[in-house]
Amino acid sequence: MLVGYEWHLSKLFKQGADLWLNTPKLTREASGTSGMTAAMNGAINCSTNDGWIPEFARNGINSFVLPEADLTWPAHEQDAFDADNLFTLLETIILPMYYEKPDQWLRILRASMGDILLYFDFNRMATEYYEKLYSLPQESAILAEPLPACG
Repeated sequence: MLVGYEWHLSKLFKQGADLWLNTPKLTREASGTSGMTAAMNGAINCSTNDGWIPEFARNGINSFVLPEADLTWPAHEQDAFDADNLFTLLETIILPMYYEKPDQWLRILRASMGDILLYFDFNRMATEYYEKLYSLPQESAILAEPLPACG
């Protein structure tokens, strides 16, 4: 947690990031908007498979996704599993690619930026809110009988 994290600090972090680490425990990601805006600014996401990531991520193509811990395991075992997988991914794939295969890194970065801009824009959000939250399906549009007046 960062105290005082707001628009200015967010902008500085995202503009300077090559990799955006997002590793909440599965089922605990609020939404993931920081990862979305990081991708829009050229950072590649490295995340647990939670929040918005399942909608977006193509592991090794536009992002890096950690394997999922078994949610029935005790919390300390889930944490150890996530930590081991994160460090393995960083040491064996991400860092070697970043330093030794810049063309491959740039392909993933471009795919990330292209995919994020095509799918996570305001038009999609507004349409989805309208269709899912405010629009009733035709079969649900039948009005029930009015309730009797009180009194």
